[in-house]
Amino acid sequence: MNNDGHMHGMAMGPPPLSSSTIMNNATGGGGGMMMKNHHHMMMHMTFFWGKNTEILFSGWPGYDNLGMYILALVVVFFMAVFVEFLSQSNYINKSNVDDHVTFGLLQTILYGLRIGLAYVVMLAVMSFNGGVFLVAIVGHSLGFMVFGSRVFKKSSSEKNLDLPPMSCSC
Repeated sequence: MNNDGHMHGMAMGPPPLSSSTIMNNATGGGGGMMMKNHHHMMMHMTFFWGKNTEILFSGWPGYDNLGMYILALVVVFFMAVFVEFLSQSNYINKSNVDDHVTFGLLQTILYGLRIGLAYVVMLAVMSFNGGVFLVAIVGHSLGFMVFGSRVFKKSSSEKNLDLPPMSCSC
């Protein structure tokens, strides 16, 4: 690199477009080259509100489709509830499983399912859509209230869970 900030032998391309230039071009409000897809989705890096988002898969729930957006929120909500259900499950009966290897494999399968679903919920939240964030929090909270708290339990005795508690490995 020389003193004026340029690297020798490196070709310089055009400067990157700003987000306002891209949006103006996409909506036909600006000059320059027009984008062919007028409903091009932008990757948000801050929280935003609205139904025009992509959650988990390219093009899902789509642009200007309230019904699919609500379906996406319901899916994220129930995935979060199911993660809490798996976190509090006690369905592997140790007396019916004589082999420790079989019991360990069942625990491992449940653990992998729980962690995989928790990561899918996390990826959905990374869409930075405010609605997705709220339904994930409400789903986890309601799932914990139903399956993990003492609100719906008849006895206060602690039980042995199939899986260890969720932990953050931050």
